[in-house]
Amino acid sequence: MTNIIAPSILSADFTNIAHEIASIEKSGAQWVHLDIMDGVFVPNITFGPFIIKQLRKLTKLPFDAHLMIENPADYIEAFAKAGCDMITVHAEADRHLHRTVDYIRSFGLKAGVALNPATPLSAVEAISDSIDLLLLMTVNPGFGGQSFIPQVIEKIEKASQMKKDGKAHWTISLDGGVNYDNARELFAKGADATVMGSAFFSRKSDEERTELITHVLNL
Repeated sequence: MTNIIAPSILSADFTNIAHEIASIEKSGAQWVHLDIMDGVFVPNITFGPFIIKQLRKLTKLPFDAHLMIENPADYIEAFAKAGCDMITVHAEADRHLHRTVDYIRSFGLKAGVALNPATPLSAVEAISDSIDLLLLMTVNPGFGGQSFIPQVIEKIEKASQMKKDGKAHWTISLDGGVNYDNARELFAKGADATVMGSAFFSRKSDEERTELITHVLNL
């Protein structure tokens, strides 16, 4: 699998969002990451299906929606109809995780499950064959610009070994504190994809953003 970068528009300039989306395309990044927060599961509020439906008009890149919300199953249909290609829910926020994963897939979308740094991989082992995307939080969710938590590396390696052993087929994605300096090392540890927020959008020119993606993907 080719390694994947998904810039998170949480860190984008929303006063010029069309340019920001175009910049993601120009850079060579492959997905657009959408951080959805409800102010309950995490102490922040972002945006919902209405905004995503507008963003969908700006690009054909896959939309990777990360629902940091309580009762995520209640909103799956709305996010699917808004144009998401992948929907990820948190194991900590869903009492019926297997049912929700199946529900996401019923819309023809890829289903993801996110684990907070303190949540063990065992939380999803029983349904590993149903998960398309395993999103390992490498910071505590809720805010951009946090530092990477190195203790999660062991979880990355375990999740990768499960793939090698044929116990899972998931794409392993990381979210939080991944940047120019550590991304290539984390891909070597077993990650397939990584979200980048401030590491991407803090670079103000298209050229700087392209250089970041080129370096991280070792192109």
